Amino acid sequence: MNQKSSKKAVIILEDGTLFWGRSTGLDGTATGEVCFNTGMTGYQEIFTDPSYFGQIMVTTNAHIGNYGVKNDEVESESIKIAGLVCKNFSHYYSRPSANGSLYDYFKEQDKVLISDVDTRALVRHIRDKGAMNAIISTETDDTEALRKQLAEVPSMEGLELSSYVATQEAYFAGNELTEFKIAVLDLGVKRNILRNFAKRNCYMKVFPMDTSLEEILDWKPDGLFVSNGPGDPAAMKNTIAKVKAMQETGLPMFGICLGHQLIALANGLSTYKMHNGHRGINHPVKNLLTGKGEITTQNHGFEVSMEDIQNNTEVELTHIHLNDKTVAGFRLKNKPVFCVQYHPEAFPGPHDSSYLFDDFIKLMKNHKKQEPIWQ
Repeated sequence: MNQKSSKKAVIILEDGTLFWGRSTGLDGTATGEVCFNTGMTGYQEIFTDPSYFGQIMVTTNAHIGNYGVKNDEVESESIKIAGLVCKNFSHYYSRPSANGSLYDYFKEQDKVLISDVDTRALVRHIRDKGAMNAIISTETDDTEALRKQLAEVPSMEGLELSSYVATQEAYFAGNELTEFKIAVLDLGVKRNILRNFAKRNCYMKVFPMDTSLEEILDWKPDGLFVSNGPGDPAAMKNTIAKVKAMQETGLPMFGICLGHQLIALANGLSTYKMHNGHRGINHPVKNLLTGKGEITTQNHGFEVSMEDIQNNTEVELTHIHLNDKTVAGFRLKNKPVFCVQYHPEAFPGPHDSSYLFDDFIKLMKNHKKQEPIWQ
């Protein structure tokens, strides 16, 4: 396979802006909300993260594909992004432990991948103008026809997408002969979240998102977990009601990313679509309970209202994003419920926030002993 292709590729944004590139040989047309990730590594984990479902990914790192793919570096069973835009794409890889090339990985899953795009200019445009829908194609240079196709793509705001990526059947993870059982409400859970619970000697049952609370409680869990996932949380009315009922059980409860947003909505806090979102592995967060700073992995385009947090006497702000002072975490004052907007499982990314899994274990221990909620 030649490193360069002479075949044109194009990306057109919803506001009419157009960028040209080249085909990598992975031809086709894809649509979705365009977003960018600033991580220097971990591209396979990013591409398989269910939270990115329905989005066209732009990688800010200049070189993509050079270390190939590895079977255990996945966050789900398949690529979840709609398509990929990069600067320099490598058909060849040099990592001895890799199981194959990124090109073959995308080809097997029939995904579109274009390169030689001025990604620096594209990302600067998105940062200035905000997240928006886009179309990428190598199949035609008829930009008017592509614009018409793009006009039919629905906005991410108001879209429920978890049902496309969540499990359809319950399954188990971890060691059954452990002290704690965690019921996971799957909205697009990342595998490394389950790995983090498993290595802390937890046994999990991962439930489909439409599972009744009665069925979840019949399993007699020690704690409840609400996972990450894609789409607009405000569009998930049934899930919001379920999350509210889950917290009323009095069981310890932990939410990450979309789970964090749903816990907020279940407590009367509002969410809103961000200008361009937080996506990367170097986002600074301050833990307001300890005063310590954390470098975190983030991937979200919706946010919880800081004003609503400050006006609600039943919740306590626990974490804040230091770049823009947005909500990064909170807990309920009178219930064993807490959540964060970022990804403490950090795959890829730093492990500064992995203590949050330990905090959940401690919360379950305290609940069993009937000790005070927050100590």
